[in-house]
Amino acid sequence: MNNTDDSKPVAPPVDTSGKPVDVVKRDLEDGDDAAHAVDEVVTPTANRVKEQDTETLQRKIDEIERKVADGN
Repeated sequence: MNNTDDSKPVAPPVDTSGKPVDVVKRDLEDGDDAAHAVDEVVTPTANRVKEQDTETLQRKIDEIERKVADGN
């Protein structure tokens, strides 16, 4: 049985000048809120909000269909 680990250790990430970069700290300090935006996209909205959106769209569709039927 071979108990030696032949894999190379993972080197820490470095910037273009070769200095080590603390990626976790950088991501936490990053102001673009990318993680927050992804969370908003993935998190489902309440069913009631979707129902209200559907009702609003249906009212607008009905209004447009009435206008088209009247010729306006």
